[in-house]
Amino acid sequence: MSHLKEIVGSLENKVSKLVHRLEGVKENSALLSKELDEAKKTCDYAKSQATYWEEKYNALKLAQSMLGSDENTTEAKLKINTLIKELDYCIGALSK
Repeated sequence: MSHLKEIVGSLENKVSKLVHRLEGVKENSALLSKELDEAKKTCDYAKSQATYWEEKYNALKLAQSMLGSDENTTEAKLKINTLIKELDYCIGALSK
């Protein structure tokens, strides 16, 4: 009978340790989840900033080419032709 008490006591001790470890793992998981959310927000912000600055760069490059820079003249002409085609299409759609 005392042998059974020792086994039960040992099992209770082990279960208690497991419960304690489980609580620690849950806390760690919650912390990691929070860090992941913060990292995702930071990543999204960085992506939006990269897109913003890429658009600004492209606008600046186009503006420079329109000012007479010889290196981007062809690109500027193509962009202007594209814009003219879009305007013609819009005017045609409005007149129908």
